[in-house]
Amino acid sequence: MIKWVGAILIVIATTWVGFEAAKHLSQRTRQLRQLKVALQSLEAEIMYGHTSLIVASQNISKQLPKPLSWFFEQFAKKLVKGHTSVKGAWEESLQEIWRFTAFKQGEYEVLKQFGETLGQHDRVSQQKHIKLALSHLEREEVDAIDRQNRYEKMVKSLGVLSGLLLVILLM
Repeated sequence: MIKWVGAILIVIATTWVGFEAAKHLSQRTRQLRQLKVALQSLEAEIMYGHTSLIVASQNISKQLPKPLSWFFEQFAKKLVKGHTSVKGAWEESLQEIWRFTAFKQGEYEVLKQFGETLGQHDRVSQQKHIKLALSHLEREEVDAIDRQNRYEKMVKSLGVLSGLLLVILLM
């Protein structure tokens, strides 16, 4: 009886691990879409609303789900405090929320490069930098969708099957 309870718990635990890994793959795709929407909103706020970065970031943070809302919220707070440059505030905010996201190194590099240009140019040049970042994020999104399609089912199955294998080996 105890063996069976242990076996069931092992299968449940490994299945859960597999589903969590699969969830990470789908979160990356979803968060990339949200990030693209955020940058498009930032572009609209800057180009058409003639809004400051602080107000634009505050507005965007209210429109997005976590963890991206945290990023724009932190960025706005750092800009309000004024103790750092726009580039510094962007990088600090990025580092603070990074562990809560499902992003990979490619997205980090795109966002870091974008942050280096933010607030440095006129509206038209800033729009070009936003479009450049969006095209890079589009490429990352294609990669994320490909990985999700390729590996999501496999990771879930691997969780279940590794639990079954472990149970068979321990019996």
